[in-house]
Amino acid sequence: MDTANLSAFLAVASSGSFSRAAEELFLTQPAISKRIAALELQLEVRLFDRIGRHISLTEAGRALKPRAEHILNTLSDTRRALSNLSSTVQGRLSLATSHHIGLHRLPSVLRSYTKAYPEVALDIRFLDSEVAHEKVLHGEVELAVVTLAPRVEPPIIATRIWEDALDFVVAPEHPLADYKSVSLMQLAEFPAVFPGPNTFTHRVVSQLFEQHGVNPYISMSTNYMETIKMMVSIGLAWSVLPRTMLDEQVKSLVVPDVSLTRQLGCIWHSGRTLSNAGQALIALLQGDNCHC
Repeated sequence: MDTANLSAFLAVASSGSFSRAAEELFLTQPAISKRIAALELQLEVRLFDRIGRHISLTEAGRALKPRAEHILNTLSDTRRALSNLSSTVQGRLSLATSHHIGLHRLPSVLRSYTKAYPEVALDIRFLDSEVAHEKVLHGEVELAVVTLAPRVEPPIIATRIWEDALDFVVAPEHPLADYKSVSLMQLAEFPAVFPGPNTFTHRVVSQLFEQHGVNPYISMSTNYMETIKMMVSIGLAWSVLPRTMLDEQVKSLVVPDVSLTRQLGCIWHSGRTLSNAGQALIALLQGDNCHC
């Protein structure tokens, strides 16, 4: 079975479009169609239903998808294992990271990495931490540097790199800005902007309020910390931000007996052989942690 045809099948299945799959694989649309047709001929089944411009997997296509993913992941893992027999750090490294970590934590690490290992081609994808977690789980990326889930479960392996302190913040002109300290109950009286409900950071903050029996008034939510900071700075709401983002645009609040942190780190799949390039990046990240 031609792996190129399987790759084309998965690209169409994922994107729901022959044209988008062609763009993803740097091929023409006729070339994608030819590969799908060849695979259907070989398997003697129809893999996609085509109704107008809408494309969906047939029952056979749905059955093939996880098997195709397994075949290609096994092949990639075999290539990495054989490549690792040499100590050379080279090849392609697929890496996912969140926008916040990519902007505030990774630049110095990646600068050192590319200088030390110029033969590595970095394929960096900026994704929400939760999406990156799923990409690692399904073998679509080798490593992810993300906000760690409150509970990391097999087959995911995680190593903590940074402890990210979180502060309650308001605009300098907010009614709470001049208080020497505030309680969670006082915060709950004012509108808040929270990280999106599906994010790991949202879970960390929500659990704090739940433990104290307080229901915050969440008026807005977004997955992007930079957007949260902007909304806080113009006085729309209070929120929680990483201490590394604080400046004169926002004011940190003192909340007695409350210490809020999230863990940032690197994750990979336990069933996947890490490339030499991946192992080198993890080592560099752990070295960066020693200097934080």
